[in-house]
Amino acid sequence: MTKQRVIGIGETVLDILFKNDQPLKAVPGGSTFNSIVSLGRAGVECAMLTEAGSDHIGDIICKFLVENGVSQEFVCRHDGVKSHISLAFLDDNNDAQYVFYKDHASVSLDGLLPKFNKNDIVLFGSFFAINPNIRSVVGSMLREAHNAGAWLYYDVNFRKSHLADLPLVLPNIEENMRLADVVRGSMDDFRFLYDINEKKAIYERVSRFCKTLILTDGANDICVFTQAGCRAYKVQPITTVSTVGAGDNFNAGYIYAKLKGIDSQDDMIEMAQRWSQDVCQQLGNNISDELVEWLKNSEL
Repeated sequence: MTKQRVIGIGETVLDILFKNDQPLKAVPGGSTFNSIVSLGRAGVECAMLTEAGSDHIGDIICKFLVENGVSQEFVCRHDGVKSHISLAFLDDNNDAQYVFYKDHASVSLDGLLPKFNKNDIVLFGSFFAINPNIRSVVGSMLREAHNAGAWLYYDVNFRKSHLADLPLVLPNIEENMRLADVVRGSMDDFRFLYDINEKKAIYERVSRFCKTLILTDGANDICVFTQAGCRAYKVQPITTVSTVGAGDNFNAGYIYAKLKGIDSQDDMIEMAQRWSQDVCQQLGNNISDELVEWLKNSEL
């Protein structure tokens, strides 16, 4: 039997965090990247499919993957291309406002690609998963994974900066929802996509695509919609240091629970929140050494 693994499909950036307009820390990041690195830190067999330049930042990114137990075999490195940078400005509540320095038109996937099997879990999302310049490759991979019986988790993560692209990429977003077993999105994502502000109405709009929809809304309730109905979960209040990796590690915690054989939606959401809250209480994009140790010693 083929060993179970998690394959992440997404962009990579170097995140530079600022507070009061002063830099605090620089860490490799990217939505799917953050999730996969946390899963690697927790001992899960992982690989990251992404692209980076053949520059110093690309070297930092690849080294960081290896140091955290993630395979870099599917990282496409390109000569003459600059790796992407993200500036995250933390406000008084330690929520981040982003400025991105990236060239989506330069992205290409011409390296080694994975062969999927039914034991795989595939995590994908953000603009990388809908970028028209690489959609032929990404769409083909997602369909291949779906047809092989892999379990797919799609994090919509659609940003306001891409509203001008929406008419072109909305078919890609909706195909991603159809292929995924679980779709997670924020209220902001669906406001941008459909101009809908009410959770039930959002699910009614996408129910023909989604098997399971997880709607997050900052500090407000998390809602999980399935054909059986809706369950709401309170978000536990915490003091945050940075929210940069909050949603990414929610995704990772949910997937970790599935890998451990947890099939209760309540318990999966509890694990997802534990991972998200852990990251929010530190400057970094990934789960802490303390949580890694707790996971090793737990009876999951």
